[in-house]
This record gives sequence, structure tokens and C-alpha cells, in this order.
Amino acid sequence: MATTKLQAQITDYGGRVVSIRAPDRRGNAGEVLLGFDSVNGYVSAGGAFGALLGRTANRIAGGVFVLDGVTFQLPKNDRGSTLHGGPGGFDNVYWQVAAALPGPVPTLVLAYSSPYGDQGFPLTLAVQATYRVEECWLWLTLEARTSRPTLVSLSAHPYFNLAGPDSGCVLDHVVTLPAENFLPTDARQIPTGEIRPVAETPFDFRTPTPLGVRIRQADEQLLYGKGYDHYFVLPASTVGTPRFAARAFERTNGRVLEIHTTQPGLQLYTGNQLDGSIAGRGRIYRQSAAVAFEPQGFPDAPHHAGFPSSVLRPDETYRHCIGYRFGVAAEI
Repeated sequence: MATTKLQAQITDYGGRVVSIRAPDRRGNAGEVLLGFDSVNGYVSAGGAFGALLGRTANRIAGGVFVLDGVTFQLPKNDRGSTLHGGPGGFDNVYWQVAAALPGPVPTLVLAYSSPYGDQGFPLTLAVQATYRVEECWLWLTLEARTSRPTLVSLSAHPYFNLAGPDSGCVLDHVVTLPAENFLPTDARQIPTGEIRPVAETPFDFRTPTPLGVRIRQADEQLLYGKGYDHYFVLPASTVGTPRFAARAFERTNGRVLEIHTTQPGLQLYTGNQLDGSIAGRGRIYRQSAAVAFEPQGFPDAPHHAGFPSSVLRPDETYRHCIGYRFGVAAEI
């Protein structure tokens, strides 16, 4: 894969990545994110377009969890559960610009102090998000500290379309995921606790496969998600070392996106809830208009003893990174 430079824009509202311009195989730079032209557009649209997710990305069943014997109730915003930290999660607040450093490696540091009781979560959580552009890479490092035990699982939610927002569909994107297992869910998209092999299922992306090849199969899991909206368990890696997590390839213009992360897995989401009720950048956003790769901890972890814990304690620092690498290729 040939590498190339890129441009990225971030806003302090929700720590959102609002624009990424990456060249195609002819060297023509183009927008690869769904989004809007103003903060008001993001506020009106709702959802997590390009945003940071927290305190806990993904779902917590019933909006309730028990930590050290104490029960905590969170506001519910998704079919009786709490999604992406609740209705007032990190995607809906203004972050403080802690540093903005130009130069050969432009760096932006955003900070947010989530107060005690924020969205029902215990204790104050100090969070920092560091964005760094290095040639063909956009790096995002997420860090958090707490004074007493709490839950934390952070992520980001860019909506990618490597053919550009005007194309309206990502089902021709050729996707590779090294995951050998995924988490099946119930009808509310809450993990059942099973860790299921992807082999001989529509969830096997271990070899390059267009998103649309199996998305319409009569599979119970695809019915629950209205497409792909599932967590893939990545192969184990050295702690703190980013490794390859996903690749998307757009055949027409040759753009390639790779995701590298230190997280244990990622959510693959094919924009299934986009229903044509909102528009941005001159285009109505409909189902499968974009794809999101969301590296994060295991969803609904407090309710599954077999999942890695999302509890953060005072003597620990939560630190994970996500790398978005752009390039071009003739074929994958």
C-alpha cells in the first residue's frame, strides 16, 4: 500500500473529527467522512458523527451496573439500555483545548472533567484525548484517571466513506478484519455472553470481502443489527502496542484505510440507523452511507464475568490508542 499525506479537522464539540481529506490513487484529495458544515448541524442531527464516546462506549444493559457492591442507575437512551455513556455522553459536551501544537507533527490535546454523578456514573473522571497527524496517520490517544473506582471504556465514531459522502453507499468497500470471534447479541443488541467463532458465518472478514456480499443474508444477528453492528474480538497482542485491527479498500479510487489499536476489539457498524431523515454536505444520509470502525473495550462488560473488566481504579491509568492510516492501492 502506497502512503500519502492527509488533512484532518477536529472540533471541541464532542471532540469530533469533522473532516479527513485523503488523496486517491491519482493524487486527488477528497473528503472521506460523513458530517456537517457547522456545530449546529451536529447538534440537530444527533448521533455520534465523528465523536468521542464515553464514559462507556456501546451498550450497558438496562442502564444499570453493580460496582464493589453498590448499584448505579444510568439514564437510558437505547431501547431500555444506556448507549455511548447516555444522552449527555462525551459526544454532547464541549471539551477544553489543552494544547494546539503546529509543526511537522500537528497535535491537538482536548481535556474534559466528567463530574461526580455525570450520567449516573460514580466519581469524577479526568479524560484527555490527543490527536496527532503524522504523514498518512491520524493517531488518537485516549487517557483517563479517577480518584475512586468507576467504569470507563472510550472510543471514537468517525463515519467513513472512502468513495466520498456523495457516493451514498459503502457496501462495495472491501473489508478485512483479523478477528476469529465476535459477540452475538439479543434483539436489543446486548451481548449474550457467548464469544462465537466467525467461521462459516456472515461475520468472517478474515479474507478481504465486500461489506455488501453477505449483509442481506437471513441471519438472526444481521436481523437484530439491521446489518453489521457487532463487536469483533481481536487477536491478543503485546500490552500497549497497537496492532492491525481492520482494513477498508475502495476499488474505484484506490483509497485504503487501516485501523490499528491497543483495544481488545472493535465494533463494526454499517450505518444501519441512518434513515434518510438528515442530510449533510449536500447528501441525504441513508442506511449503509458509511461504515464505522470503533475500537473499544467489550460492550456490557459489567454484566459478563467472562469479558475483560471496564473498571478503572485510582492506581491505574486508562490509556488506549487508535491509529487511522490512509493510503492507496491497485488491489487488496
